[in-house]
Amino acid sequence: MNNKLELKNNVKQSRLEKNLSQAALAKLVGVSRNTISSIETGQFSPTAKLALLLCIALDKKFEDLFYF
Repeated sequence: MNNKLELKNNVKQSRLEKNLSQAALAKLVGVSRNTISSIETGQFSPTAKLALLLCIALDKKFEDLFYF
């Protein structure tokens, strides 16, 4: 049995609402553009710290940005 939950997100939609490029968002939160791309496509789940930074940068509540 696999107990791992897959964290899904609305990062891309929220980023586009703010008219930010992946590179601009990456700079705001201190990661690479590739990391933002990987988060948006579900290839990478952010750490709790990075998730919080994304919420702040995108002016979203955690539950509005991430879901299971």
